[in-house]
Amino acid sequence: MWTRNSAFLLAIAFTTATPSARGLPVDDRVPGGIAVIPIGDMTRPEVYLEQQRVLVVGSPGRWHAVAGIGLDVTPGEISLQVGKPGAARRIPLKVLPRDYPTQHIQIQDQRKVEPLPGDLQRIELETARMAAVKAHWTELEDPALDLRQPVAGEISGNFGLRRIYNGQPRQPHGGMDIVAPKGTTVTAAAAGRVALVGDFFFNGITVIIDHGQQLVTMYCHLDRVQVKPGEALVAGTPIGAVGQTGRATGPHLHWGAYLNGAAVNPALLLGATSR
Repeated sequence: MWTRNSAFLLAIAFTTATPSARGLPVDDRVPGGIAVIPIGDMTRPEVYLEQQRVLVVGSPGRWHAVAGIGLDVTPGEISLQVGKPGAARRIPLKVLPRDYPTQHIQIQDQRKVEPLPGDLQRIELETARMAAVKAHWTELEDPALDLRQPVAGEISGNFGLRRIYNGQPRQPHGGMDIVAPKGTTVTAAAAGRVALVGDFFFNGITVIIDHGQQLVTMYCHLDRVQVKPGEALVAGTPIGAVGQTGRATGPHLHWGAYLNGAAVNPALLLGATSR
């Protein structure tokens, strides 16, 4: 019987058949960026950054490690470890500075700026749930790295913005905000499996998709969801609709992307036709 899972498996088989023809992300070695490192090993290497396993795609002698660089990383030299922990060789990597602009936002609900004690307990539990999903390693030979923008619209908030809510500094913006009318269909950026669906204090109604090898995308502030945890998806599958849930000043999609647990600029992963 043909099912959505069959479609997912077919899509994976097709995309892994010719990994050399598939796009790699933009190499931008800054906090919040992505490092694309060629590795000439004849067998698929295991690569680590700060004890987090790193996504590897390619073919014998032509591998590429695709490492997310956290927004909190201090510019300077860091290193990838190639091989099993304790017996690895080191590849130095220079992280360049990036001065992200500041964005001031006024919101009416002060609880979304200064949560109450009960809110803080909820936020702690929700943060732990999302962190576990982002840290989960799903073995997949060649995840798709040429993502598609999940909804058309104006970019109202770029990745990395230093955000100030009601005059109070908060965490940098870990995704891309795309403005679209409430109810506009949101689609999966690539083939994957739904890892988490929930309604969170800050993120509102949210879907997180696991694309394999710790490449994860997140879709927040949705009005409604039409997928379930564990469901296999192909690229372009409708997953929900644009909304204004959680900490949001208007209808939009917050789209996040994560590599080896680090939030990275989703624009670096967009396929050439989406850039």
